[in-house]
Amino acid sequence: MWRWRGNPLCRRTDRIQGWIALGLLVLVPCLAAVTATTARDTVRDHYRAVAEHQARSRYFTPAVLVHDAPRHPEPGSPEARHTRYPVTVRYTDPLGHERTARTEVEPGLRGGSTTGLWVDADGSPARPPMPAAEIRSRALGWALLAFAAVTVAGIAVYDGCCRILLRRNSAEWDEAWARTGPRWSRFP
Repeated sequence: MWRWRGNPLCRRTDRIQGWIALGLLVLVPCLAAVTATTARDTVRDHYRAVAEHQARSRYFTPAVLVHDAPRHPEPGSPEARHTRYPVTVRYTDPLGHERTARTEVEPGLRGGSTTGLWVDADGSPARPPMPAAEIRSRALGWALLAFAAVTVAGIAVYDGCCRILLRRNSAEWDEAWARTGPRWSRFP
């Protein structure tokens, strides 16, 4: 608030800079929140549509392991529960053709065991449809990026305005010195 107090050294550009800072301080968070919300909703709707399309066009089919899956070095450990190993499996595609592919399965499964495999309409292995948690995280990520982009843009606008005002201040100081300097430069 020091820019608005009465001060004989305060120039008009200092007051303008203060008003710009205040305006951006109010405007940028509001715009950033609106932009982040809009980005989140748009991305969420897009990925929901993608997930629905994937759910309609992909099929979960049983697959039989061709050979044994490797055993985990530490069976029963927490890491073993989350580890998957790629193995060859045999399955029947939606068109009725027998096919083979590689997929990741739990460690230690025996050859001939049945597991599940997601395939697309052509019968090629595919990723499972996008889960709701992934949709949420992607939407949140884009919302955070939008918020950050608006904030950085606000900072850039303030910096640009300050540079313009500083250039104007320097020009005014040069003019004032050009008028005053000769009087100070004379020697007695």
